Amino acid sequence: MKLISIALVTLLVAFSSYAAELRIATFAVDATPPIGTPLCGASVPPVKGVTDPLSARGIVLLPEGQRPVVLVSVDWVGIGNEGHTAWRVALAEAVDTTIDRVAVQTIHQHDAPLCDFTIEKLLAAQGMSGQMFDPGFARETIARAANAASAALKDAVAVTDIGAGKAKVDQVASNRRVYGPDGKVAHVRWTATKDPKVRAAPEGVIDPWLRAVSFWNGDDPIAILTFYATHPQSFYGTGMVSADFPGMARNRREADLPETRHIHFDGAGGNIGAGKYNDGAPENRPVLAARMYDGMKRAFDDSVRAPVSELGFAWDTADVKLPLRPEIKLDDEKAGFANPQTPSVERHVAASEIAWMERCLAGETIAIGRLRLGALQILFMPGELFVEYQLAAQQMAPDDFVCMAAYGDYGPGYIGTAESYPQGGYETGLHTSRTAPEVEGVLMDAMRKLLVR
Repeated sequence: MKLISIALVTLLVAFSSYAAELRIATFAVDATPPIGTPLCGASVPPVKGVTDPLSARGIVLLPEGQRPVVLVSVDWVGIGNEGHTAWRVALAEAVDTTIDRVAVQTIHQHDAPLCDFTIEKLLAAQGMSGQMFDPGFARETIARAANAASAALKDAVAVTDIGAGKAKVDQVASNRRVYGPDGKVAHVRWTATKDPKVRAAPEGVIDPWLRAVSFWNGDDPIAILTFYATHPQSFYGTGMVSADFPGMARNRREADLPETRHIHFDGAGGNIGAGKYNDGAPENRPVLAARMYDGMKRAFDDSVRAPVSELGFAWDTADVKLPLRPEIKLDDEKAGFANPQTPSVERHVAASEIAWMERCLAGETIAIGRLRLGALQILFMPGELFVEYQLAAQQMAPDDFVCMAAYGDYGPGYIGTAESYPQGGYETGLHTSRTAPEVEGVLMDAMRKLLVR
């Protein structure tokens, strides 16, 4: 561990564009939906109770001579299209910055709500308003988060040091795609997998490291950001709202350090879940939470710190156009959606397709964000991204401490790699992934542009 610490010290101070002065403000608001609210885009039963509350948590970074940067993590299944824009616009206005300097990600718990105002407009025009989520609750939560971010500015404190550390987490993450002898997906190892033969398959490609980034004022940690790639479900679909095992682990860590805001981000976990180590039994939730808690604690405890005066601060974005799947035709989706005889679940899927396709066909882009503090780099990515993107990002900047937060704009759904689409499986199926295989080249080029210096 001493060798790792020495390497991290060197890493953190390896880049310095100027002597930065940095302040930080933190905020959090309740994001728990009321009884009866649709959950997970109406793919599971609506809210009948609350096991543990949901929250939206964020930090506002105030670098000298630059506009603020806002980083937010929400305990919702996804925030997409105009929903994602609404969050970013509200937060940008609240702290007097620009929308391109705001990153909003979700952790992707399934007993949690969706937010997509583009889909809601389409549904409302068909007399189906509120079927996939409660737009009034979503807008009220956005307003409270923006107000909290604005109010937090008066309590902003100086950042004297940045910390970085990582710890390996055992028996949580496993690859969801189990391949047969022909190289095709033979089984999807869902986050809760009851078949012992599927659970027994090799762990597969994952990123086992949980990473922690901390912001300090003297000897006081003000905020801790953690990053780990996995679907965050132990069991779900009960109508009982829960932040699930990542939320439990995060909340326990915050209880350890009650003066410190702890914010967790899901990494590129689109093809990652806990299925090898979880058969869906409720008693597994605290077990998985304990393993993540241990990783969070060790990553923080083993962190090394560098004075912020020795680090540069940079926020940059790359705007990308993600390629649409040619198999999905807009006219067909619109016809099925407009037909009242089409089952509601199929109309929900069609609305999701139409929302994304019309946006892309209008030439809209998605912004990928990257925060750099010294040789610490954090990427903020869209969709349910495959873990291979996270591993590739680390290889692009092998001398840096690279973290990734995925589940930003939820519009594109799953985003696989080029080779994953012909391999089959749920994640790259039609109406699950809305991007074509060429998406890999687009995103890899954008990440390389941001990371490599």
